[in-house]
Amino acid sequence: MSESVDSPAQGAQKGVALGLTLALLGAIAFSGKAIIVKLAYRYGVDAVTLLMYRMLFALPVFLLMAWWAGRGQPPLTRKDWLGVLGLGFSGYYLASYLDFAGLAYITAALERLILYLNPTLVVIFGWVVYQRGITWGQCAGMLLSYCGVLLVFGHEVGAQGADVVLGSLLVLGSAISYAIYMVYSGEMVKRLGALRLVGLASSVACFFCIAQFLLTHPLSAMQVAPQVLWLSLLNSTACTVAPVLMVMMAIERIGAGMTAQTGMIGPLSTILMGVWLLDEQLNAWMVAGTSLVMVGIFVFTRWAKKPGMTK
Repeated sequence: MSESVDSPAQGAQKGVALGLTLALLGAIAFSGKAIIVKLAYRYGVDAVTLLMYRMLFALPVFLLMAWWAGRGQPPLTRKDWLGVLGLGFSGYYLASYLDFAGLAYITAALERLILYLNPTLVVIFGWVVYQRGITWGQCAGMLLSYCGVLLVFGHEVGAQGADVVLGSLLVLGSAISYAIYMVYSGEMVKRLGALRLVGLASSVACFFCIAQFLLTHPLSAMQVAPQVLWLSLLNSTACTVAPVLMVMMAIERIGAGMTAQTGMIGPLSTILMGVWLLDEQLNAWMVAGTSLVMVGIFVFTRWAKKPGMTK
């Protein structure tokens, strides 16, 4: 007679499989954001309006997340609120705005490669601000990754001109802004919890985005093509809220390290979706640069805890 109840080993295997699936889907969903933004730009909308609609649609969900995670928890202190405001501004508002603005000038594939450097920027800032050590393996991984981005960047500049420089700098600014959020969010995550902090900081960012639109655009600018509204709704749900939850659930099941390595599918999915939906070119330079970035990030995460350089 066979047992109907799963053994602990089978349960653990199912948990890992579910975690890997969530991490994979989360990475692909995050990558779809750039594709949707590029599609929306075809309807004559600017970055401020597009970002406003994305955050307007996502705001109710973020407020619900903050309320749900804050039930039964002590109220935020004045210091906590200042921290939430700062992290929301840097990690979600400024990073999102610079990213959206940069996508007006560069391909979705190059944007994803630049943003994929974020873990290396976090380590560099941790070394500068907190004097945390950097291993030799991490240095090797960073060197490979930056060489890959520079390879694609050099080809794009030659093919498309100076606008690529502006767009790349804007997206790099986005990556730097989010890295600052990552560096300074550690203590607040311990006090508030990840879900509560994400909900609060994202809600703050939503208000910043809406305020920016109201200060820089007339209300008549809200009249956009119906396609922009549908794309913004898709962006706010499938490429913003859903991947945040999926990645958090994946981390709970398989840990941050394995989740991060599964996220390496992100640049590949962006390139494939860009070729399919945006008619972006897939050339040898893009393949070589992407390969270098992915190998570099793999080496970087693999050697993150190996002995090496001290502070």
